[in-house]
Amino acid sequence: MAEPFELRQWYAELLDALGPEGRALITPVGLAHTVAKYIVNPERKLAADDLDARDPAFVAQWMRVLRPVAERYFRWQVSGIEHVPREGPVLLVGSHNGGIVVSDSALTVLALWDHLGPSRPVYSLSHDLLHTTATLRSLARRGGILRAGHTGAERALRAGHITLVYPGSDLDSTRAFSQRYKIELGGRKGFLKLALRTGVPIVPVVSAGTHEQFVVLTRGDGLAKLLRTRSWLRLQVFPIVLSLPWGLTSGLFPYVPLPVQTSLAFGPAIRWPSLSAADADDPAVLDRCYAEVRDALQREMDVVAKGRLPFLGRV
Repeated sequence: MAEPFELRQWYAELLDALGPEGRALITPVGLAHTVAKYIVNPERKLAADDLDARDPAFVAQWMRVLRPVAERYFRWQVSGIEHVPREGPVLLVGSHNGGIVVSDSALTVLALWDHLGPSRPVYSLSHDLLHTTATLRSLARRGGILRAGHTGAERALRAGHITLVYPGSDLDSTRAFSQRYKIELGGRKGFLKLALRTGVPIVPVVSAGTHEQFVVLTRGDGLAKLLRTRSWLRLQVFPIVLSLPWGLTSGLFPYVPLPVQTSLAFGPAIRWPSLSAADADDPAVLDRCYAEVRDALQREMDVVAKGRLPFLGRV
């Protein structure tokens, strides 16, 4: 029987998980300072990822904090988790939602933790912003969060771990509210090269509800080009959104997610036994594999989105 939820106890555990330096970072001033520091020097040389820095006790602490949020705030439902192999390397390829608040990633890791247990490490890829300061970098490493790119991801896969990647990244996570159930991978195929070179299966994962936690009015592709955000933020978007508690604001600012019912779905594993590492450099092969993965993600999204009511989800 689940323990009764107690808000003060949960908040105390959250602060404890963050630690004193982490608590300073979540203040408006701390967040602004971190973003400004990255903007001033986005091309800094960051330390290499360290797989051994992942701290199972730290991850377990975060899972305890996250579980009541998933169950009571988001009223989450999980399906298809049995498609994730219990052993061996797996590349989880997801549809990204929710902008800068990565609740889809957090809920995915929680679902895997509950199903596979603490002995099955999960590594996820993130924007360099999470590795800008020593404090953020320490928190990220302890949580199994790697810099987005092939180096850390390939090391994790070759070590036999689950690795979570969102190829669509900023283009996907800030698509307009009216397009919240449409898969957008942005034509990016790096994840396919990674899968082919390491010979690992791909498991698609999607979430419905995570893109209703705020309302994207426009992704701001044109505005991003005008502001040249790709050069100083490594982003191709500059979204304008409605969110709590700010109202109308930039989607690059952290927000409080709306308590939307959320559904998470894992699809059947995709394997290409007839392909080899050499095929990772064949454009025709990559195009074919890309279409297969995109279509698999869209099928899963169509299923979890069917019958949903905006913001209420599945009632």
